[in-house]
Amino acid sequence: MNQPLAYVHPGAKIAQNVVIEPFTTISNNVEIGEGTWIGPNVTIMEGARIGKNCSIFSGAVISAIPQDLKFKGEVTTVEIGDNTTIRECVTINRGTLSRMKTEIGSGCLIMAYSHIAHDCVVGDYCIFSNNSTLAGHINVGNHVILAGMTAIHQFVTVGDHAFIAGGSLVRKDVPPYVKAAREPLSYVGINSVGLRRRGFSSEKITEIQNIYRLLYQKKYNNAQAAEIIEAEMLASPERDEILQFIRNSQRGIMKGYFQRN
Repeated sequence: MNQPLAYVHPGAKIAQNVVIEPFTTISNNVEIGEGTWIGPNVTIMEGARIGKNCSIFSGAVISAIPQDLKFKGEVTTVEIGDNTTIRECVTINRGTLSRMKTEIGSGCLIMAYSHIAHDCVVGDYCIFSNNSTLAGHINVGNHVILAGMTAIHQFVTVGDHAFIAGGSLVRKDVPPYVKAAREPLSYVGINSVGLRRRGFSSEKITEIQNIYRLLYQKKYNNAQAAEIIEAEMLASPERDEILQFIRNSQRGIMKGYFQRN
């Protein structure tokens, strides 16, 4: 249902049961899935691909061109999954030649004034609290929570189920299952509350804690810790995910609280 005071380009592909409120602008080369609600004063620019049953609130700007001086007008996209909510004044920029798209998963909540820059990939069921800011080329896993005013440096990776405390400056990769806080950003434990909410058993949580004790609370460097974890801990999907994350990190992983050098 399109309000007469909204502008929808004839080239946009709008599914059934989409509600578009007044004073919203939807450009050419946009696709919006069934059941999505687009609030008033929203701007959806070329290249947006929005899934089913999403909600986009006033002032949001989706698929604006990248804030990147290397961008030369190439045809790129923003792709948003199903059942994702985007609150007031969120900005999500489309991709560059690097990845050709910016991706947001399904079931996410992106709160007011957050910014997701070009070529970011965000997984499913993430929550970004107010004023969360992602620079370009960032990878965020599934079930990640960013508390308010978190700022993440370009090319950083954040693992699944991580929790990052409010006001954090994230310059290094954040491994899966952990809580990160303090300045400089440091390991402060595993995200046990989040893991319990998502059905992880007490035994599995203890296993993850033991892995991170070896990594962060002993006097091993990361390579030594990874070797010991692989040798001493029973193989499991969680163990292998953590090891792979450590070994594949391009920026290096964040330090433990007592690892100051």
